[in-house]
Amino acid sequence: MTAASSPTSALRIRKAAVLGAGVMGAQIAAHLTNAGVETVLFDLPAKEGPKSGIALKAIANLAKLSPAPLADKNLAGAIIPANYDDDLDHLKDVDLVIEAIAERMDWKLDLYRKIAGHLSKTAIIASNTSGLSINTLAEALPEEMRHRFCGVHFFNPPRYMHLVELIPTRLTDAAVLDGLEAFLVTTIGKGVVRAKDTPNFIGNRIGVFSMLATMHHTEQFGLGFDVVDALTGPAVGRPKSATYRTADVVGLDTMAHVIKTMADTLPDDPWHQYFKAPVWLSGLIEKGALGQKNGAGFYRKAGKDIVVLDVAKQDYRPSEQKASDEVAAILAIKDPAEKFAKLRASADPQAQFLWATFRDLFHYTAYHLADIADTARDVDFAIRWGYGWKLGPFETWQAAGWQQVAKWIEEDIAAGKAMSQAPLPKWVIDGRSGVHGKAGSYSASANADKPRSQHPVYARQLFPDPILGEKFDQGSTVWENDGIRLWTLGEDGIGIISFKTKMHTVNDHVLDGIQHAIGIAEEKLKGVVIWQDSEPFSAGADLKGALGLLQAGKFDDFEKMVANFQRTSMRIKHSLVPVVAAVRGLALGGGCEFQMHSARTVAALESYIGLVEAGVGLLPAGGGLHELAVRAGKANPADPFEELKKVFETVAMAKVSPSAIEAKAMGLLRESDVVVFNPYELLYVAKKVALSLAESGYRPPLYQRAIPVAGDVGSATFRASLANLQAGYFASEHDVEIARRIADTLCGGVIERGSTVDEEWLLALERKHFVELAKTEKTQARIAHTMTTGKPLRN
Repeated sequence: MTAASSPTSALRIRKAAVLGAGVMGAQIAAHLTNAGVETVLFDLPAKEGPKSGIALKAIANLAKLSPAPLADKNLAGAIIPANYDDDLDHLKDVDLVIEAIAERMDWKLDLYRKIAGHLSKTAIIASNTSGLSINTLAEALPEEMRHRFCGVHFFNPPRYMHLVELIPTRLTDAAVLDGLEAFLVTTIGKGVVRAKDTPNFIGNRIGVFSMLATMHHTEQFGLGFDVVDALTGPAVGRPKSATYRTADVVGLDTMAHVIKTMADTLPDDPWHQYFKAPVWLSGLIEKGALGQKNGAGFYRKAGKDIVVLDVAKQDYRPSEQKASDEVAAILAIKDPAEKFAKLRASADPQAQFLWATFRDLFHYTAYHLADIADTARDVDFAIRWGYGWKLGPFETWQAAGWQQVAKWIEEDIAAGKAMSQAPLPKWVIDGRSGVHGKAGSYSASANADKPRSQHPVYARQLFPDPILGEKFDQGSTVWENDGIRLWTLGEDGIGIISFKTKMHTVNDHVLDGIQHAIGIAEEKLKGVVIWQDSEPFSAGADLKGALGLLQAGKFDDFEKMVANFQRTSMRIKHSLVPVVAAVRGLALGGGCEFQMHSARTVAALESYIGLVEAGVGLLPAGGGLHELAVRAGKANPADPFEELKKVFETVAMAKVSPSAIEAKAMGLLRESDVVVFNPYELLYVAKKVALSLAESGYRPPLYQRAIPVAGDVGSATFRASLANLQAGYFASEHDVEIARRIADTLCGGVIERGSTVDEEWLLALERKHFVELAKTEKTQARIAHTMTTGKPLRN
C-alpha cells in the first residue's frame, strides 16, 4: 500500500479490520463504515450459537446506542462479523488493523502474535490502547512489521469526539505516520494530535488528573457532587456533564481502572499520592453502583427526578445543581484576568475550590509538558477535542494573565496549599506572556516556539480550529450589507456568502443581500459558496420579525416577505454561476431550503437538516415544498406520489436528519451532494466543487413548465393516513390541518391526478397555505411559545 498521489499523501485504505467488538471496537468499526471503509469486526469465537456471535451481537447493538455510532442505521449490514478461529484469512487483504481489546498487555501481545502471519506486507497495525506502552506492544510483532505499528487512540464516542491521538514507536516509519494522519483527518474527519509514548498519553493524562484534582478538592472544601458539577460544567466552558456526571457516563469501574493505571505506571510522579480512587468512589464500586450503565453512581433517577449521592448521609438526596450567588456573579465576568483574581481572593468555599482546581491543573500541565507533548498546542487541542472544553489548560492560563497566575501558583506552592511541592519549570517564569504566539506554540523539550504542522493535509483547512489569539486571512470583501458579506479568499474566482445574523437566521437583509450578491457574482465571479464561519449553517427564518408583522396585522407585508424568500431560493437555483451550499450543524427551515435550491450541497457529516416549519405551525414556504414536488415529478413522471410518500412524513412531522448521510435517505439532500467528514475541510471542498462545476460549463436548470403532480388523489391518500394519526391521539387537530396543507402543496392542489403545472403554480400554493396558517391563532401561539421557550408547543 503506497501513499496517495494527492497532495494530502493519505493512505489508500480500502479495507480495515477492528480487533475486539467491545464498546470502543464496535463503534470504531461503525465510524470507519460511515466513512465508506469496508470493515471486518473480530472477536473471540462464541461458545454457543454462530461462531461469530459476539461480533454479530455487537453490530446489532450499534443501532440501539445513543448518540448513534452509525450515520445511517442501515450501514450496520456492511460491517463483516468475524472470529479469530475461522476468519483470520480476512486479514490478508486488509490495509489497516486497529486493535481495541481490553487493556491487558499480555492479551494484546498474544493477539499480535496470532495475527502477524496473516497480514500483508504493507498493512498498518495500530493499537487503540488508552495508556499502555506502544513501544512494549511493538515487541510482540516480527521485526519487519514494527515500522508499520503505532498507537491510534480514539475517544469515546468515536463518531463524535474529534480527537485521535497518534503515538509512534521508536521504529514507526515517518511515511506511515504521515499517511495515517491524512487518512484520519480527511477520510474519517478527526483532529489528530501526535503524542509521546508516556502513560495515558496526553488527553487522559491531563484530563484524568483534572478529575482527580477536582475530586480531591471536592473533599477538601466539603462540597456536594451536584454543586461541583454546577461549577465545573458550562460555567467554566466545559460540557454539561461536568465532572461527576461524566464519571457516571464513563463508568466508575473504568474510572478507577484508569486511576490505578496512573498509579502503577507513574511511580515517580510528584503527584503520585493522589493517584488513588477516593473512599467514596471505591465504596460505590463495591456496592455495584457503576454509573449510568447500571442506573446508579454519583447520580440516579428516582421516578422523574435526579437524585445525588450525599456522602455524609450515605444516601441519595434531591439534586440542586447551583452555584452560590457570589460565585455565579464572578463566573459571569467576561475578563478572565478579573475573574481569576476574584476567585482567588474570595472567601467563598466554592470560589476557593475553583481556584484550587485550576491552580493544580496549571501546575501539573506545565510541570509535565516536556515529557508528554511536543508543544503546548498539542495539550490544549487534546483536552478541547477529547474532553469537549472550550479552552485548553494553557489557553485558559494565558487568557487569565500568564505571569500573574504563575506568581499566584508559586505563592500557593510556598504556602503548602498546592497538591504538590514540585517547583514550576523555569520556562514558565522566564518573563513570557504565554505559550501561544505569532511564532507558534511553546515546546518545552525543544525550548522553542513551533508553528502548526506543515503536513499537506492541513492545506485543506482554510480556517482550522484556532488556538488562543490565532487569526486567519479573512479574505477580501466584494460587497456587504447588514445581512451578508460577499468575499473572496485566494485567486480562484469563487465568492463566499456569509450571514451576519445571530444563529445565521434569515431576515430581509439576508434575502436582499443574497439576491444582490448573486447578481455581482454573475458579473465578476466563476461561482459562489454559501458558508458560515461557525455553526449553524442557518437556524431558518427570523421568527421575531415574522411574528411582529402578524401581531400587527400586516398580512400584506408578511406575504411580501414570503414572496421575497421564494424569490431568493429561485435566484439561488437559477443563478448563471453555480451556487454551492457548504452546510455544517443545523440547517433548518429556510437554511434547508437554500441548500435544496443550490447547484450542489457540500455537507459536513454532522449536519442536522430539516424542514421544521410544521413545529411552529407553518409549512415550508421558501420554495422547499415546490422543490420536493419538482424532484418527485422528475424522478417518477408516471406516478410522482410514489416519490412524495418518502418525504411527506419528513416534512409533516418536522423531522431533522441525524447526519448528512441520513439526510440523503430522507430526501433532504440529493445523491449527487457531497458529504465531508472533517468540518474544517468544508470550505476547501465546497470551493473546489463550485470551481469544478464552473469549469465544466455549468448552466442552471431550465424553468419547469410541465411538472407532473399527484393531484387530488394524492392529497386524499395523505389525508386518509392523517385521520388515523388523529384518531390515535398522535396528532392534534392543528397538526392535521398543517399536514393537510403540506399534502395539498406537494400534490399540486385540487387538480386531477397526472395533470402538469409550472413552478409558479407550486410557489403560489406554498404562499397561500403559509399565509393562511400564519393568520390562525394557534400558529401564532406556537411561534410565540417557540421564541420564548425554545421548545415546540402542541396545541
